[in-house]
Amino acid sequence: MLTEQRKRHILDLLARDGRVVAKAVSAELSLSEDTIRRDLRELAADGKLLRVHGGALPASPTTAPLDVRRGMSVAAKARLGQSGARLIQPGQTVIIDGGTTHMALVQCLPADLRATVVTHSPAIAAALEHHQTIEVIVIGGRLFRHSMVNVGAAAMEAITRIRADLFFLGVTGVHPAEGFTTGEFEEAAIKRALISRAGETIVLATMEKMGAVSPHQIAPLNAAGTLVVEKDAPTEEFERAGMTIIKS
Repeated sequence: MLTEQRKRHILDLLARDGRVVAKAVSAELSLSEDTIRRDLRELAADGKLLRVHGGALPASPTTAPLDVRRGMSVAAKARLGQSGARLIQPGQTVIIDGGTTHMALVQCLPADLRATVVTHSPAIAAALEHHQTIEVIVIGGRLFRHSMVNVGAAAMEAITRIRADLFFLGVTGVHPAEGFTTGEFEEAAIKRALISRAGETIVLATMEKMGAVSPHQIAPLNAAGTLVVEKDAPTEEFERAGMTIIKS
């Protein structure tokens, strides 16, 4: 079997099973484990999968640059944003993470909503310009340009002084075993800190994030109470984990 055929087979297995075990693939194809591990390394370098001990997991495509992410699943993000906006009640204090899905959420907020929004995303804060009845609190720090959010020691210190009713957590992967993941170590730490300051955490996840994994774990599934997904998303394993599922 040619290299490209092997790689295609590995990716097909990954799409079907959600995981690839190098030993099993080598036995199936009557090839050495070294050959399969080399294929996995090359596929990981191309961003097609995430290597783990003994094999690989699906890699999230949503770790792409911001200008690429803005064009991904636009209609789905609008539907998720509408569902997320309906979860916010007047008078609440709400933390909104950065990201293009949460930009869609902000665009769906009622014009007369009275609430407090805390965010470490300058873009999210700016998008609330015309919501005169929303008090906006911006967490400062070093700007992490890949996601356009503030991180670092100043951001972490400010987060310790916040108490919120809801936190809309941005993720790049939602996996039954690996939990919520993202592509950058320091950003993952900021997200964990924000989870700890909210009464409830909510995740809005487009289809490409479901079953996918990024390099850095934010938290296990039980860190969030509600998962808002597309109507065709597979959710059985997440329901078994005790999450409330909202399909949009």
